[in-house]
Amino acid sequence: MDDYALSMYYAQERRLFGIRTSDIEIRDLLKAWAAITIAFTVILSKDYTLASILTGLVISAVCVGSAFLLHELGHKLVAQRYRCFAEFRSNDQMLLLAIAMSFVGFIFAAPGAVMIAGRVNNSQNGHISLAGPLTNFILAALFLPFSLMGLPLVSTVAYFGLLINTWIGLFNMLPFLNFDGKKILRWSKQAYISTVIFGAVLLIVQQII
Repeated sequence: MDDYALSMYYAQERRLFGIRTSDIEIRDLLKAWAAITIAFTVILSKDYTLASILTGLVISAVCVGSAFLLHELGHKLVAQRYRCFAEFRSNDQMLLLAIAMSFVGFIFAAPGAVMIAGRVNNSQNGHISLAGPLTNFILAALFLPFSLMGLPLVSTVAYFGLLINTWIGLFNMLPFLNFDGKKILRWSKQAYISTVIFGAVLLIVQQII
């Protein structure tokens, strides 16, 4: 991002719950959350009854939407801590594709990404990359006790929260291409291995329950 674009951004900056953001980012976050929720509601609502649709809507909004977007916000907050420009931007074409593909029973969800600009060293880049998967694993751990409560809707939503966050976190820990795992491994083998073990334990627990 050039100096002019940065100056324009900071001129329009606002704070929401203490987080530096803008109207554009808030719009894109809401857009991505809505599209992901719609796409996964279609997938989860197999018989299209009102009960099935409402259950799918709650699971999608709470579990899938939060898993994707809080992952990206994790990157954003750590990047901003290192004085970088960091804002989420949705990919409208991919959002429309996700909704369209949901009607044939398959979703490739790539809602967008956090755009980051600024100077960071290898360690700082590792911290920024780690924030996404670690957010997912923490969310999965928080969903775990609720999945054991025995209350039908609460347990179902929590189980999907545990499952989805665990898989998204582990997927992003792949150590190649532009995945978070490659940047984390380049920074610290210990941090990479510890994080993968954390995710693997959550996956095993999910399989047991």
